[in-house]
Amino acid sequence: MMPSALLNIGRTGAAAARAGIELTAQNIANADNQDYARRTLARSEIVLSATIDLNPVESLGGVRVSAINRSGDEFLQIEARDSNSDLASAQAEISGLRGAETALEQSQVYETLVGLEAALTRLESDPLDPTLRTLALETARQASDTFGIADRALGTARGLVQTEITVGVEQINNLATRLAAINADLVGTRDGSARQAELFDARDAALRGLSDELGITVVLDDFGVAEVRLAGSPSELLVQQATASTLTTAFAADGTATLAVNGQAVTPASGAMAGRQAALEAQAAAQTELDAVALSLVSGANAAQTGGVDINGNAGQPLFSGSSAGTITLALSDPDQIATAPAGSPAGSRNTGALGNLIAAIGADTGPVTGFDGLLNGVSSRIAGLETRREGLAIVADSARAQLLAQTGVDLDTEAANLVRLQQAFEASSRVMQVATELFDTILALR
Repeated sequence: MMPSALLNIGRTGAAAARAGIELTAQNIANADNQDYARRTLARSEIVLSATIDLNPVESLGGVRVSAINRSGDEFLQIEARDSNSDLASAQAEISGLRGAETALEQSQVYETLVGLEAALTRLESDPLDPTLRTLALETARQASDTFGIADRALGTARGLVQTEITVGVEQINNLATRLAAINADLVGTRDGSARQAELFDARDAALRGLSDELGITVVLDDFGVAEVRLAGSPSELLVQQATASTLTTAFAADGTATLAVNGQAVTPASGAMAGRQAALEAQAAAQTELDAVALSLVSGANAAQTGGVDINGNAGQPLFSGSSAGTITLALSDPDQIATAPAGSPAGSRNTGALGNLIAAIGADTGPVTGFDGLLNGVSSRIAGLETRREGLAIVADSARAQLLAQTGVDLDTEAANLVRLQQAFEASSRVMQVATELFDTILALR
């Protein structure tokens, strides 16, 4: 029996070593794959038995590959998902606010308002100069135009974030559907099989994708099936066994977004979707402030105009029309209609009382120059605060990813050492089979 046992030991040892080499090669090939967790082989002994003179005899007869173990730590997975979700929220909000900041800065509303104030101040030095009057009216037209530019640019920034939300909702629904299918497959998959390891990789990748978009809480059962809930208010089910819920979105008149799971309104606590919602709310607030600045220019300028007379002694007419950034336009067409003198002054008066009121209205603490400056500073300050928060979250997320990678990642040096060891084990098993064959030949020759 000894030669046959040796042959079985050598054969099973070679097979196990070959399986180990193939698995190590698979690990090396996926070293840069973030959706792959390192595999190891679990081996167990084969015990042979025989009966001699009615006495059972047991002996070791080789080795078998009992399972493929996949490296993983659910606690580290949760920590990595949660930290990435928080980071994604901050990054998405910053991105949306950057769009609003760029829209406001590049519209040059502040510069044209200051330019209008300067042009009116120059006109104050010689209210009858036709060139200065023309310059003042043209600068007023530019000011009204820049409000329109800012309004459209904010709309574009808002549209980009809304598109990101629409795409994100579609991605979330696709991931939830994929995860539900993975759950169904896991129930019927043999424990410790290569297929199970592949499904676990796919499951964790889907969970990571979901957590990047929405903060989630995950519960795994004995089969590794994931139950996923929204980590927000309320905590609605996204995936339960082989069933996936449907996420939808709707946009209000002010551009803000609402989310719903199977018709139930939800508010995500983290993830890129939460950041985009916050960015849209901030953009809506910026739009309201921009409209208020435009209205302050219209009301302040028109009040000064109607309280004075133009160069011909006629009652002053409104300088602007409209009530928001998107509707403000220049109402006057003739530079002579700019009211520089107070009411009751004769034609050709050099009294600049009305013009002084107009300049004061533009530069007042509650005027458009101060208002727009405060609007821009507010957006910039919020971005600066979020940048600081993002830096802290990035450190936490990087640390969590590093810990998870240390647990599940592939170390090429370790795998290279394993290849050498497994190659030696394969050669040793081959030598055992060779010895067993020689023993058989010797025994047969004795007969």
